[in-house]
Amino acid sequence: MLPRKAVLNVKPYQPGKPIEEVKRELGLQDVIKMASNENPLGPSPKAVEAIRKYAGNINRYPEGGCFYLRQAIAKKLKIKPEQFIFGNGSDEIIGLILRAFVNEGDEVVVASPTFLMYEAASSAHGAKIKVVPMRYFKYDLKAMKDAVTKNTKVVFIANPDNPNGTYVTRYELEDFLKGLPGETIVFLDEAYFDFVEEQDYPNGLDYLGKNNLIVTRTFSKAYGLAGLRVGYGVSSPEIIKYMEAVREPFNVNSLAQIGAIGALKDKDFLVRSKKAVREGKKFLYSEFKAMGIRYVPSVTNFILIEIGSKSGEVTERLLKKGVIVRNMKAWGLENFIRVTVGKESENKRFIKELKKIIL
Repeated sequence: MLPRKAVLNVKPYQPGKPIEEVKRELGLQDVIKMASNENPLGPSPKAVEAIRKYAGNINRYPEGGCFYLRQAIAKKLKIKPEQFIFGNGSDEIIGLILRAFVNEGDEVVVASPTFLMYEAASSAHGAKIKVVPMRYFKYDLKAMKDAVTKNTKVVFIANPDNPNGTYVTRYELEDFLKGLPGETIVFLDEAYFDFVEEQDYPNGLDYLGKNNLIVTRTFSKAYGLAGLRVGYGVSSPEIIKYMEAVREPFNVNSLAQIGAIGALKDKDFLVRSKKAVREGKKFLYSEFKAMGIRYVPSVTNFILIEIGSKSGEVTERLLKKGVIVRNMKAWGLENFIRVTVGKESENKRFIKELKKIIL
């Protein structure tokens, strides 16, 4: 039995190892995970309380259109409810845009290195993928625009980017959006939006209606709900209508919807999460400089650091000490690792173990 030809070209996404798996495989008791850009503070307490109150109702199917979550986010962002689509994490929105608009052989433009799911999902849909290298760990939007033709259906832009932690400025985005073909959709992934504090960072929602643009965000990062898998996309009602037509029913489970509504109400938790990242990066930057380690300044909750040719070995040695970080080989960054900003104790433990290995 043979699969579709497009499937043969797909490189499966390999997630970071979970804590439980590392404990089981290596026989460790104390393991910290700094690999998957999760919130080290845990979930929002208001989200947990909302889930606890609702848990007795999980014998019923979820509300298929995420009605109450839709209303809550629409009110918060001051955008019409019909402009939203919800997914099992914002990852699902990638698949929905491709399923709704990309035929086999249509062009998709992606950068490299960036979030691996853009290319993997596009390959699975049989798209012709045009890969544009980054420059100095940043999107080269001029080169990406040059790669766009009348056959380009989707351009993927992560802002901020994963795994680089860099961002596209307001001027760069506005210049890119000018004069794109009318059939080209710009997929602006703002999964790390909540962490950015730079003044020239553009809010993608400000550009809705000016292009075929969809902006996606998630509750997995700053809100600490990665295990619930809930994200959303915002676009024109027309684009949303076609995506809804190919969305699976009940794709966002009840507890995810309830938890996300609770998290939206928890402003204090969001403030604490951003503060922890800000202070954690300051500490890690200082330690990297003292150790002579090059890093890419990040506007997110993770940092890309250059370890050298033994980055794979360093990753494995850290793992054996119960510190999970991300080996960047899958992104073609063989000399790098990516580390998520953790709690103060986790950041210090990571630095302590790293010093033992490389100094």
